[in-house]
Amino acid sequence: MTTARISLRGVTKAFGAKRVLRGVDLDIQPGESCVIIGGSGTGKSVMLKCIIGLVRHDGGQILIDGQPMDARRREAFLRHFGMLFQGGALFDSLTVWENVAFRFLRGAERLPRARARALAVEKLARVGLDAATADLYPAELSGGMQKRVGLARAIATDPQVIFFDEPTTGLDPIMADVINRLIREIVVEMGATAMTITHDMTSVRRIADRVAMLHDGVIQWTGPVDEIDRTDNPYVHQFVNGLPEGPIATLR
Repeated sequence: MTTARISLRGVTKAFGAKRVLRGVDLDIQPGESCVIIGGSGTGKSVMLKCIIGLVRHDGGQILIDGQPMDARRREAFLRHFGMLFQGGALFDSLTVWENVAFRFLRGAERLPRARARALAVEKLARVGLDAATADLYPAELSGGMQKRVGLARAIATDPQVIFFDEPTTGLDPIMADVINRLIREIVVEMGATAMTITHDMTSVRRIADRVAMLHDGVIQWTGPVDEIDRTDNPYVHQFVNGLPEGPIATLR
């Protein structure tokens, strides 16, 4: 039996009296693209931040390759992961290529600037941006181009695990489809394990191998992407079809 690349076992997290994660159980297999769906404020981003260590979970276990995530393993894990942030999170004062090659310029894997730039240009080409883009600044780019730069940075070190936080937020439908297609192609090519959080069902169908539904602090359902339209799970049915009636409370 294959050991999951990432496992959550009874993970909890509260902020004061607000219990956000109430016992999350989830396995993400090596090479799998798992998409976490759920409404705004359901804890998707908190769960992701717990995995990468930006937020410390209160209870339960987070396992990497079957081993508990202690400080030493987290450091090793972080050397082999990439992330596409929701807003791009590019550094305004750095050029595009310096953003893409940030780890090679500032991190432990430092390279000569010429080599770092060459690697950045290579990754930019993979996301459909030419070499002339490399010397521009983020403010000179459209939203779609910024998202591509963020994707190039996420794959710069050929990571084993990639996280995508609402990858198509703020994009028009055409550019959103371009980003979804790039994500799927790159994850498959690299054989990376991917975890995406989104409420965009178009992205879910484009990116996912498997889907997990987070609501009320727990995983309510998980299954292959082609089952999301057939499952009788009431949470998934309501969310996927955008229905006002169901177990997910809505303002009326």
